Amino acid sequence: MKLDVEAFRARVQGALEKRSRKVAEADDRVPAAVLILVVYHGDVPHLVFTKKTETVPHHKGQFSFPGGLVETFDGTRVETALREAREEIGLDPAAVEVLGLLDDVPTATTRFVITPVVGLCATAPALRPDGREIERVLEVPLEHLLARASFREELWERGGERHPVAFFSYGDDVIWGATARILKEFLAVVFGVTDDGRPPGGGGPGGGVVGTPPPAGR
Repeated sequence: MKLDVEAFRARVQGALEKRSRKVAEADDRVPAAVLILVVYHGDVPHLVFTKKTETVPHHKGQFSFPGGLVETFDGTRVETALREAREEIGLDPAAVEVLGLLDDVPTATTRFVITPVVGLCATAPALRPDGREIERVLEVPLEHLLARASFREELWERGGERHPVAFFSYGDDVIWGATARILKEFLAVVFGVTDDGRPPGGGGPGGGVVGTPPPAGR
């Protein structure tokens, strides 16, 4: 995808500024924030994901955006996302240009409400997993995530009802659950990807496979 840093910045900011962000009340949910981090390797934008270790309390071995729970000393959700990214993958907050926020995302099983923060690194920073919560950093080219072949959707049964669950694949790695929902929303808002995960005017897999979520599913 030919999208230099300036064009990407303008596209994201323009898309976020012309919409009203949905804010979810925490109620009995636990507030959290994640960083949708776009880093440039040369002129190629990548999105950063983290693979959790098998020792974390939630979503063992799954891919997520850097992020975590809001602490009482965090002044904003942006501070939460940047602090967690520093703790998890050694990202210097000063290296990140914050472009805006997406809609809050409530999760079904774990009872979180997640605020996605969109950040940009014009040059690729050195990222290292902490080894305690995060075992690996995965950087996926934006162009791959926009390709229709990377996406599928399944219908999973929960509480006697079927719910769509999004999946993005990159080689043997699969991004799903709340992370895939947030990614899907990001691609829809900024790049006009349709509700079934397809680029405008494109065909491709839309899902329809019925399954049952494992206990760790979001």
